[in-house]
Amino acid sequence: MTAETASVEKQNPMLAPRLAKVTLNIAVGKSGEQLEKAVKVLENLTGQTPSQRNAKKTIRDFGVHKGEPIAATVTLRKSVALDTLKRLLQAKGNTIKASSFDGMGNVSFGIREHIDIPGMKYDPELGIFGMDVAVSLEKPGMRVSRRRRSPGNVPLKQRVSREEAQEFFRKQFGVEVT
Repeated sequence: MTAETASVEKQNPMLAPRLAKVTLNIAVGKSGEQLEKAVKVLENLTGQTPSQRNAKKTIRDFGVHKGEPIAATVTLRKSVALDTLKRLLQAKGNTIKASSFDGMGNVSFGIREHIDIPGMKYDPELGIFGMDVAVSLEKPGMRVSRRRRSPGNVPLKQRVSREEAQEFFRKQFGVEVT
């Protein structure tokens, strides 16, 4: 971010990006006991009850049937999202690849083992799970595009760019973008 852009943000707080949501996903690939264990891991990590996601189509080779629950996901917002994201970034060593950022202010990365996250302990009954983390950033005013009554278009300067998202992570979390 240039000095000119930083001075504009100080003058206009509506141009400063903020954390919209953090979504955690554990895809097990089959229903049953494994999925219940994944739900418990997400519950222990976030303190919220995860929702289950169903398979969209049948894949015989993997033994997956359409409509069968195969994954668990939870969406975090506000202070809970902020605190959890700090822990997740510590598990990644406070580094994120530049290719993980998209052009709309979203960042995605994976955690190989949930026991790498600070505060999580290994439980032999649960096992070890990896997870996908998706972070969405937005600027104030993005609700205009999502509201039910009279939705409107949001101008490009009100959307979060890749560079703004990287700068947000550097400043807010001390993350090194490689």
